Amino acid sequence: MSGGIGTVFAAVLAGAVLPWGFRAVTDPVVGVVWFNAMEVLAWAAVWLAGWGPNSALSLIGGYRFLAQGMAYELPHMFALTTAALGAESLRVGEVVAAQRGLWFAVWMPAAFAVYLLSALAMAFWGPFDHPLGRDAAGGAAAEYAGVDRLVLLAGRWLLLVVTAGFSVPLFLGGGYGPWLPGWAWTLLKTAGVLGLLVAGRRLLPTLRMERYMEFAWTVLVPLTLLQALVVAVVVLAR
Repeated sequence: MSGGIGTVFAAVLAGAVLPWGFRAVTDPVVGVVWFNAMEVLAWAAVWLAGWGPNSALSLIGGYRFLAQGMAYELPHMFALTTAALGAESLRVGEVVAAQRGLWFAVWMPAAFAVYLLSALAMAFWGPFDHPLGRDAAGGAAAEYAGVDRLVLLAGRWLLLVVTAGFSVPLFLGGGYGPWLPGWAWTLLKTAGVLGLLVAGRRLLPTLRMERYMEFAWTVLVPLTLLQALVVAVVVLAR
């Protein structure tokens, strides 16, 4: 039960720095770092969910999420850093303000694509559903039923929604847009990204973890580093 609650807790804390329109519950100086730290908390929560029932299959699911996290976290961290670099700030509100004229997704497409991919992995959704894999009888959720299972799956959905929502201030201009108020634009953009991520469950097959780890280290990490280098050059040339 503690693992499921921890997953919900991590998602809620990550969402604390998520602005709806131009206001968030809190906007700390290191808001981007805070969001990433809560993702690491989600690692521990899902592992605990697998370890808690003292079952081999559920423990396999928990360890699968740790292995998956090692593959997606570094490219994901570089994608977050690239957006912060473009705004020259780790404060989420200032990242949004830096996109008043041009969304970061337009001139940071690689970082945006890697972020969306890692959002799927963080919520162990679609091609990254190994932690709850059918081959392990449900993995980390194998021994859960009733309220315990509901809480764990609710945490998974919250992680998916929060990561989809955080792409809006990072790469899609936050609440900026014509005619509608800022909160409405944030809601529409979040719904669009969330719809894309949910569709990924039907459109993309489950990836073999060793193949994805190889792809992450040999393609995604160099790609995000190159993207960060391009952004750094642009920022220095301003």
